Amino acid sequence: MEFDNIIQNLRKKNYHPVYLLQGEEPYFIDIITDYIEKNVLSDVEKGFNLTVFYGKDSDARTIAESALRFPMMASQQIIIVKEAQSLNNIENLTFYAEKPMKSTILVLSYKYKTLDARKALVKAIKTNGVIFNSEKIYENKIPEWIEKYLAQKEYSISPQAAQILTSYLGNDLGKVANELEKLIIAVKETNKITPEHIEQNIGLSKEFNIYELQNALGAKNIYKANQIINYFGANQTVNPFQKTISNLYFYFLKLFTYHFMTDKSERNTIAELHVHPFIAKSYIAAAKNYSPTKLYEIFGILREYDMKSKGSDVSTMVDSADLQKEMIYKILH
Repeated sequence: MEFDNIIQNLRKKNYHPVYLLQGEEPYFIDIITDYIEKNVLSDVEKGFNLTVFYGKDSDARTIAESALRFPMMASQQIIIVKEAQSLNNIENLTFYAEKPMKSTILVLSYKYKTLDARKALVKAIKTNGVIFNSEKIYENKIPEWIEKYLAQKEYSISPQAAQILTSYLGNDLGKVANELEKLIIAVKETNKITPEHIEQNIGLSKEFNIYELQNALGAKNIYKANQIINYFGANQTVNPFQKTISNLYFYFLKLFTYHFMTDKSERNTIAELHVHPFIAKSYIAAAKNYSPTKLYEIFGILREYDMKSKGSDVSTMVDSADLQKEMIYKILH
């Protein structure tokens, strides 16, 4: 079942006896788990009918025995197993999942991995409950996710601002949501988040950020690229060298991939490179400025400075700000 459908059913009080929430993206698993924990029972009912187990400190038999109890002074009880991926012999819950109590809601929060679909436990939950597979969202989809998240709260964001957040936060939805909540508080009067708001409230410069550095390098704008890397050197806490190298590696990898695409249309570029439509044209233009041979050379440069950023083959007297300048110079020349 999809995330939106599960939340809608919970709001309508359409509950299932067993929920297996599994997968690499913990954000959606936490949202569903928290909703059930906070909203299904009243505060009075929770005292006797809400039990939270932790996988590493529990066993399947104890959990099943708790789930088989009848609720006290309530129509339902909730059993939540957090960190269920650490539960030994989780398959021992199969006998319960095959005949679950209708008055119990058992939630298995199984993060960062999935159970084997061939196992009897999974088949039993599929028959009698709900299985939700929480998958990581590609980074190119994060700006769209940000827009949707804000739209649900009647806020909006400029494309550039969404890209800046994505460049620094990646596809960690928990971090992204946390920063968005901070921004919502800060922009109540306008209801629209801009790069200026990000700069003022998060500390990410609207002009000197990894997104703008990639644009400057892509356009071979030497002056702008040097401005940005100088800013990075002076603000290394917000712009750590190794993170810059990592972001640039994936940026140039996309340009390298573009060269070997048969269909180089904008639409296919978006699909193949997993980039947001807002920036697809800039990737196509940038690829024309870097041949596959030059890009291969750049990968070597990035590897070299990744090692130097970790203290290998470089004097301890050399400042990382100077290393960053050297790296950008070699990339552009």
